[in-house]
Order: sequence, then structure tokens, then C-alpha cells
Amino acid sequence: MSMNIGSPGEDGDEAPMNEINTTPLVDVMLVLLIIFLITVPVVIQTVPLTLPTVTNLPTTTKPENVLLSVDGNCDTYWGQTKVETKQELLDRGVGALKAEIERQQKAGGKIELPEVHIRGDKDAEYRCVGGVIFTMQRAGFLKIGFISEPVPGQVTR
Repeated sequence: MSMNIGSPGEDGDEAPMNEINTTPLVDVMLVLLIIFLITVPVVIQTVPLTLPTVTNLPTTTKPENVLLSVDGNCDTYWGQTKVETKQELLDRGVGALKAEIERQQKAGGKIELPEVHIRGDKDAEYRCVGGVIFTMQRAGFLKIGFISEPVPGQVTR
């Protein structure tokens, strides 16, 4: 790189430079260009969606679906019956799944696995609800969802 110092004047003082150093300006512009080129593809690749504003939709419950409840004391209930151990929950889950598959095979047609709906108390610890989810996955259930209460005064569609 070279630098223009200017020529000394008649009295030995250096003359002021009449040129602007554009190197820092070019550096800043190149950095901004690189940032722009990196961020533009991310913005373009997003899919424009109109997301629903409703936070809680009513669910249709089929009789073959399994309803589990976990209270604040980490007690698990199959319907209204308390389940004492995870092994008992696993055994009941496997039995219910086998019975439903056999029923659908006898009826003929496409086999649809039942869903598990979990009602978790807001004071229940995550490990309790997570343990129920893991146990039902081990039993063979593929669709596991949560049931929540709508906010009072909130209109659902």
C-alpha cells in the first residue's frame, strides 16, 4: 500500500492532502454487501402463512382413544382408575393397543391406531408427564397429545 504524504511547501511544512482515503469506506461497504447476501436467501425461503389465532381447539374424542391423567402428586390415572406403576401402565397400554388392532382387523379395512390424550395438572412435574409419554411410546402408541382447558371467556372455533 502506498500513502500520499504530499510535497513539502516552500517553508518546509507539509501541504494538506486534497484527496479522501476511500479504503475504509470500501471495506465497510463490502462487509455490508456480504451481510446482505447472506441474509437475503433466508428471508426469501420462508413460506408466507396465515397462522391461526385460536389457542385451544376442541378435540373429537373417539371411544378407542386412551385418556390418561397426571395429577399434581405425580399419580397417573387410566380413565378414572389409578395406575400404580409404570410397568402396569405399559402392560395396560400394550393390551389396549393389541385389543384395538384385533377389533379393527375383524371389522376389516384400514387399521388406525388409537391416540393417547394426556391431561396434565398444571402443578405436575415435567418428569411425571414425560415418564407417561415415554411409557406410552414404548407400548406402541404413535400419536400422543395433550388436553388443555380453554381460557375462560375465550371463544374457540
